[in-house]
Amino acid sequence: MSEIVSQGSAAATIGTAARPRRDIGIKRRYAAERRFRAYGIAAISFGLLFLLLLLSSVVSKGYTAFLQTTITVPVEFSEKIIDPSNQRASNPDVLVAANYPLLVRNALAAQLKLETSNRPAMKALTEMVSDSVRVQLRNMVAGDPSLIGKTVPVSVLASATVDTAFKGQFDLTVDEKSRKISDQQLGWMKQLADSGALAKTFNTGIFLNGASSRPEAAGVGVALIGSAYMMLIVLVLSLPIGVAASIYLEEFAPKNRWTDLIEVNINNLAAVPSIVFGLLGLAVFINFAGLPRSASLVGGLVLTLMTLPTIIIATRAALKAVPPSIRAAALGLGASKMQTVFHHVLPLAMPGVLTGTIIGLAHALGETAPLLLIGMVAFVADYPGTPLDPSTALPVQIYMWANEAERAFVERTSGAIIILLLFLLIMNVGAILLRRRFERRW
Repeated sequence: MSEIVSQGSAAATIGTAARPRRDIGIKRRYAAERRFRAYGIAAISFGLLFLLLLLSSVVSKGYTAFLQTTITVPVEFSEKIIDPSNQRASNPDVLVAANYPLLVRNALAAQLKLETSNRPAMKALTEMVSDSVRVQLRNMVAGDPSLIGKTVPVSVLASATVDTAFKGQFDLTVDEKSRKISDQQLGWMKQLADSGALAKTFNTGIFLNGASSRPEAAGVGVALIGSAYMMLIVLVLSLPIGVAASIYLEEFAPKNRWTDLIEVNINNLAAVPSIVFGLLGLAVFINFAGLPRSASLVGGLVLTLMTLPTIIIATRAALKAVPPSIRAAALGLGASKMQTVFHHVLPLAMPGVLTGTIIGLAHALGETAPLLLIGMVAFVADYPGTPLDPSTALPVQIYMWANEAERAFVERTSGAIIILLLFLLIMNVGAILLRRRFERRW
């Protein structure tokens, strides 16, 4: 009896001694958990901080690109300037070769009550208007020749220097010799602004115009059409090919060395730098197949090759996520392997398939390096009619504007980045909505 009591006392002593050590261990585990949670919150906060800095930098520099300074003046379409010899009936080319900027200059001189004989003042006045006014007035007269001899209010684009100054994007207090705009031109700007002739309006040109050496007239219209053609080609080719390859590898292919080799290569292709696909497209599609450079078709084919591994990997993961009981139930009810896959497994995997496809398309939309190698960096001002016509893409247009020396292209670059980010945001939101629409919880 005494031995039992002594053993119980010893066990109690050992338990009492071990309890503090156990409590210390529990406290350490809780402390480690709190530290890990703090590290996670710090990492997320760090990433969000840099994201906010990036977005704020782009938006602060680019939001002004969606506003454009215009000058509205009554322009007299003088017959003496447009068609002094009255030859337009026999020679319509006379309307094309007319000195249309002179019409706007005279209208501004009349608005500011200046003498047209003052050549230095007229030269400075001409520099305040964009050169794109030539095309604008020429198209107006060509579309309606009855304008000749009439005075019509016309809104024309201000030059990039006036636009930048009116938006307050550079210091006007510095010495006149250190800035592109003179004190005289600033005075004219104030007069025009006070009269309401000089104002900022929404810049539709950034969405509609093509490439231009004049920043005030440059836009991403051609790049948007080119990107749309490429994304359509990528979608039409990569989705069926990627889904078909995934279904075969996951559901039908035997498990042997060949399929293992194919899977390894697909995973490796997903990590290959995009510029390698550009070299492949240059060698195969342009040099070997003879397809035209700068064409949206070639860009779409290159981006299809780059997007396929992403779609295949995402689709296989979605197929694996379908419970095996679905396959067993379908086969048990007499369905064939093909019916089981296409009638039961694939519809249930569709949320993951669509998500992977849209993410792959979004990734392709932002690529620049492969498109540069196939010549889509060309200066293209006209809209492409077909995917075989010369074109450019939105990320390439951003790259081209970023290399321009003109200060006004800085806001155009940031504005184009905002447009690209909006497209990517729309595509990712679409992926989330599609996933929620088709998703089922097991």
